[in-house]
Amino acid sequence: MIERSEIQWGLTPIPYVIRRTGREKTVALTIEGRGKLVVTAPEGVPIDRLNGIVRRKADWVVKRIRRASDLPPPPSEREFVSGETVRYLGGQYRLKVFESGDPRDPRIWAGWYEVPIPHGLPAEARRGEVRRRIAGSLKQHADLYLPDRLADVCRLLRMEKPSIVVREQAKRWGSCDRHGVLRINWRIIQAHIPLIEYVLVHELAHLQHRGHDRAFWRAVGEWMPDYDERRARLRELGPSLVW
Repeated sequence: MIERSEIQWGLTPIPYVIRRTGREKTVALTIEGRGKLVVTAPEGVPIDRLNGIVRRKADWVVKRIRRASDLPPPPSEREFVSGETVRYLGGQYRLKVFESGDPRDPRIWAGWYEVPIPHGLPAEARRGEVRRRIAGSLKQHADLYLPDRLADVCRLLRMEKPSIVVREQAKRWGSCDRHGVLRINWRIIQAHIPLIEYVLVHELAHLQHRGHDRAFWRAVGEWMPDYDERRARLRELGPSLVW
């Protein structure tokens, strides 16, 4: 039987799973998956004591859970063969893979995402080449689109546009460093425009608020009142954007 408990921290409930162990003598708090709190504790430590430990660490726990919930989900399985779906700005295009001696870039054409590849590649190499070419094509689109969309968002918010770097982000959709440079995951170019705008606004708010505290979310909400809905949609769509 799984042992569970929950504390209330202000208006925020913090549920957690208790994992008993006979090997450790101390209590450890970890955030697993996309924001599940697990408390590892020796046999015999009462739940009241565990509740007290979680309550003392509540600020750290909430920040880590929010950070984990913003991570891109695990990669989806794809074969990279004709007929699969490729997303771009929320649109869904059918993948069309064909062999060609012409090294031209992939293109979107008449509802298809056309990807030419060299002749005679073995199956695994073919799959890798298609993946590489789609990723490169989407990255090129992101390099052009995301800075312009950021400029539009900043214009609406009446703020100066910060520097932006479009790159691969292994653990998140975006980040903002201490120098005020926004780093945005190119994969977000697959999402609908409102979700792209949410990621940009989220990172713009970090120019003023480094953490994910109440002041941070208040700022996001002032700029984008429906941010919670957009955030939820991004979580739902996320698995199809990471491959």
